[in-house]
Parts: sequence; C-alpha cells; structure tokens
Amino acid sequence: MSTVIEGAHVVTVTGEEFPGGHVVVEDGRITAVGAGPAPHLEGARVVDGRGCLLTPGFVNTHNHLYQWVTRGLAVDATLFQWLTTLYPVWAGIDEHAVHVGASGALAQLARTGCTTSTDHHYVFPADGGDLLGAEIRAAQDVGLRFHPTRGSMDLGQRDGGLPPDHVVEDRDTILAASQDAIDRWHDPSPGSMLQIALAPCSPFSVTGELMRESAELARRAGVRLHTHLAETLDEEEFCRERFGCSPLEYVEGLGWTGPDVWFAHAIHLDDAAVKKIGDTATGVAHCPSSNARLGAGIARIRDLRDAGARVGLGVDGAASNEAGSLLEEVRHAVLFARAVGGPQALTVRDALELGTLGGAAVLGREDEIGSIEPGKLADLALWRIDGLAHADVADPVAALVLGAPPPLELLLVNGRPVVERDRVLTVDEDALAREAAAVHRTLLQKAG
Repeated sequence: MSTVIEGAHVVTVTGEEFPGGHVVVEDGRITAVGAGPAPHLEGARVVDGRGCLLTPGFVNTHNHLYQWVTRGLAVDATLFQWLTTLYPVWAGIDEHAVHVGASGALAQLARTGCTTSTDHHYVFPADGGDLLGAEIRAAQDVGLRFHPTRGSMDLGQRDGGLPPDHVVEDRDTILAASQDAIDRWHDPSPGSMLQIALAPCSPFSVTGELMRESAELARRAGVRLHTHLAETLDEEEFCRERFGCSPLEYVEGLGWTGPDVWFAHAIHLDDAAVKKIGDTATGVAHCPSSNARLGAGIARIRDLRDAGARVGLGVDGAASNEAGSLLEEVRHAVLFARAVGGPQALTVRDALELGTLGGAAVLGREDEIGSIEPGKLADLALWRIDGLAHADVADPVAALVLGAPPPLELLLVNGRPVVERDRVLTVDEDALAREAAAVHRTLLQKAG
C-alpha cells in the first residue's frame, strides 16, 4: 500500500522539521519528505495529518515481554527482593503464557508509538515448550519489527547465584539453544522484521564461562550481545566480593564491550566506566521508569551521550513497569535527567532522539529506522495534538514529550497500519485482556 500523510508537523529527528509537511510511503519505504503538500501519487491512501505530529516510530531496546502476565507483584521491593518473589511465579510459564504475555505487551507498545521492540527472555523452564518461538509469533501477530534475544541463566543458588536452581539451565544446553535460535530465526537481510541476539542475564545469574562462550558464539554468527549491567548497588557489591572488580570491569574481561554489545540500565558507573563505554561505542538501554519503580537510581545519560555511547530507551519488563509505555520512557528520560542535572541536562528533542534514532543505533539499525528520511523503512507514528490537552502547547515536540499522552492517530510498520485512532488493528485487545488475566491467575496458583 502507498500512503501519503499531509499537513502534519513532521519531525525527522535529523534536525529538520516541517510544519504542515508531508511524507510519502511506497512499498514499505519513505520516498519523499518535505514542506507543504505532497506530490500526487495515483492510488495512494491520503491521510489528513492536520493537527498532528509525525515522528519516527519508537525503538524499544530492553524488555521482558512475558512479565506482562505477572504485573502488580512485589510493588514496594528492591530489585533482589522483587526477583526472589517473582522467580517462583515465572517458573510456571509455558508457551501459552508467553504468547499471551508477549501479545499484550507488544500491543501496548504499539499503542504508545513503538514500531520496533527487543526482548530479553531468559527464563526457560524444562517443560515450558518453545518459549522464544511463542513470543516471535506474538510479534508477527501484532505486526512489530522484532529483535528478541535468547537469554540464559546458569548460575543458581547452589553455586552462589541469585536465581533458584530449578530455573537455570546448564551451559551446553544454553549454547546449543542459542545456536538454534540464530539458525532458525535470525534474518540479517535489509528491511528485516526479525533479528536475534544472545543475552546471558546478569553477573549474578550467569557464569563467566557462559558469558565468554556466548560472546564468541555471537561474533562467529554475526549477531549482537545484550545483558543487564550496573543496575543496583547490590550488584556492585556482589561483583566486588565475588570477582574483586566492578561489574563493567568484570564483563569487559569476558569480551563484553564494543559496538555489538548493549547493556540494560548502566546506572552505577564511575567516570572511568562512562568513558570506557563511550570509547568502545558500547550501547545502553536506559529504562527510567523501571529504575525508579525499583528504586535503583538514575543513569548518567547526559554523560554517556557526551562520552560517545549509543543510548536508547527501554520499558523493561512489565513486572517492574506496569505501564509498558515507550512514550512514558521518553518523558521520564527528560524529567529524571533534569532532576539530577538541571534543565539543560536533556532537551525534549534529545529525548525524542533517544526513543527513535538512539534506539536504532543501539540495535545497529540506524541506517534503516529511527528517522524520517527518503529510503528508510516506513515505521512512523502520527500523534493527534489538536485536542484540549495539547492544542495550546507552543512547541509540538514539547506537547508530545512533556504533555499528557496524546491519541495515536496512526502507526505504520513497514508502511502497514498497526494502530489507527488509538486502537490496535492486528489483535483483539479485549480478548487479550481477558486471556492475560486468566494466565496471571493460573501462574499464581501454580506458584502456590
């Protein structure tokens, strides 16, 4: 389908903005962007964008989709307390639970402007079935571009790790499953809708041997690497006691820095760590809402950007961010940065870039998505800002970033409509809500 959007305030995220501008989409790609009316395109759908702001679709760089069906638990706990409470519940997940949870989380991401999402799935009960396949089907159903990671845990409580022994796997099983995930699903071709990365969970749930061997496997296969790092002071203390160094020093020694690596959170970093991440062009998934919900702290995003790090946004798992809204992360990125660094720490356009082109760079897709330019994939979000909540906000980008969440008039992924007038077109939201509630009850019953 060809689509022409006219009359919107177009924010390209590359520095150009076109009030009353146009964008033309043909065969899933952007073919024209500019001021004023669009050139005529025979047979195209014409969308009236007057009163709207057009942005690139958001890119979500960190999530745990299955957690959608375990929300609202341990709401006043620290990270380690929260994990200890949730691990027995997550031990009961299966293909159905993961498909429902991922479908719900991805639908909510779509409703909040997200066109590309990662996922970090690291809980694989022995009798759970094909869990990675279940969430991939969910992404295909919803219609989002998807970068799932094959996560893993092999350091259980008996060996000094945090997770219960019954939710960890042995290293050979993990490495075989990681290779299989790459072989089955990874699509490196231009315009890809599905790319795989490898993601051992964290220093307190994974052995150094698995971290090193996963990095070697990923680099042989040409896929990216992802893990949690420096999220809490508890993790800092764990690494100092167990390894005699900081979390970043530990993983760097295992081959875990570079442009093919991105860390979730990266909160507790000293100046040397910030410089190292920047010098190595390592990526960071900033998750401000989850970090605040768990009381983990505020990442040094301004410093990381200035150091040369690639920084994007993530909603994190819905069990530590019940909203699951990427637009909310854009807003919180600005507010939290300014709360600790003053009003110039992050501009509203910086935050929009974090949620779009910044996230694309973290995933190595900045040449294809993340900005509105001819030749790029048509992943676009059209926001209505002419209602009571936004009509008199002088700056349309500030209306989106600092104002109340506006209605999403249209979301295109590869030029195909996924959301129209605040409603997901590809799945039945009401049925999903009922299924998610039923799965939630079942998991709690299993956990006893």
